[in-house]
Amino acid sequence: VTLVESGGGSVQTGESRRLSCEIHGDTSNILDMTWYRRTPGRSRELVARINRNDDVTKYANFVKGRFTISRDNTQNMMYLQMNSLNPEDTAIYYCNVRMIRTYFNHWGQGIQVTVSS
Repeated sequence: VTLVESGGGSVQTGESRRLSCEIHGDTSNILDMTWYRRTPGRSRELVARINRNDDVTKYANFVKGRFTISRDNTQNMMYLQMNSLNPEDTAIYYCNVRMIRTYFNHWGQGIQVTVSS
């Protein structure tokens, strides 16, 4: 499984951005899909997670009400709609999938999102 993020870039405070993650390879054994981010000086943190086969989602408190995670299994895509962005959202965002049984993690290369005040 390989993952490719897109949609990053620079925005102003209050603006929106949508990240996409293309999932290549055998997706039949994916358990869940997650967006993580790494901000300067901090470790990588979970942003949002969605199960592959149902609509159960999990969000970090700092994005609740602003970000929405979604997926399209027919297109092997995952998305992160980010609204009301602020400079604290500036980070490298990573696409992640976990596999059934082994819980092995696959990671994308990461994509930069920069929010200016």
